[in-house]
Amino acid sequence: MPFEYLSVEEAIPRKGLRMVVLGKVPSSWGEAAKGIFHIKKLTFSAVRLVYDNEALKNWAGQLSAPVVVYDDEPPRSGWAEILMLAERLAPTPALLPLEPHARGQAVALVDKFCGQGGLGWNRRLQAVHAGLSSSGGFPDRIANFLGGKYGYDPADAGRYTPRVVELLGEVAAALRTQRAAGKDYYLGDTLSAVDVYSATFMALFKPLPEAQCVMSPALRAALEWLNDATRAALDPVLLEHRDMMYTRHLETPLAL
Repeated sequence: MPFEYLSVEEAIPRKGLRMVVLGKVPSSWGEAAKGIFHIKKLTFSAVRLVYDNEALKNWAGQLSAPVVVYDDEPPRSGWAEILMLAERLAPTPALLPLEPHARGQAVALVDKFCGQGGLGWNRRLQAVHAGLSSSGGFPDRIANFLGGKYGYDPADAGRYTPRVVELLGEVAAALRTQRAAGKDYYLGDTLSAVDVYSATFMALFKPLPEAQCVMSPALRAALEWLNDATRAALDPVLLEHRDMMYTRHLETPLAL
């Protein structure tokens, strides 16, 4: 579903769903929220994050993205908060199973992608470390900013790649188990939030082609940077699943 971009001043007095997003960046967390709203046919407006806008900070409660505001309810920034709001506003199609065991499995898998300490978190810090050590990853200015914001510590740098490799292996194994059973999705025959997050988090390793995702060459190079261990761990099944999701369920080109 198409959505419009609003200025901060336009967004604040509006009702309905509004979301603060990173401009010109295929942020995995933000693109997942957009994808969930698209699948559920929820109309929303987007506001690009502006770091020096005090009105935005006061309204959203922080200078970060994504942050979702619905009517006059408090801002929501955690992936679970945003997903549960979408489930409430548009129960069909459900992206979390109702059956307790399957629901717990789905939540655990999503957290592997986007929770604190998960795949996205460690991949970001891995690219920060590479940038600050001049071995790839983010350019200095971005690496310094993200490192300060997300707790980069050179003493922990040796943990980032092993954790990225471990988590890539775990989610790929879950997907291959389904493929072996003739299923396309993480939870069998049914599309779920896990599939959305898996697809959007591949942007941290191999963004969609330029025709589908326009971005600066420097940012694309930073996101596509892989050390040898990460390249070996990036199972093609994860990218095949991403392509299936964008073909069947998610919108392209990305509106950044």
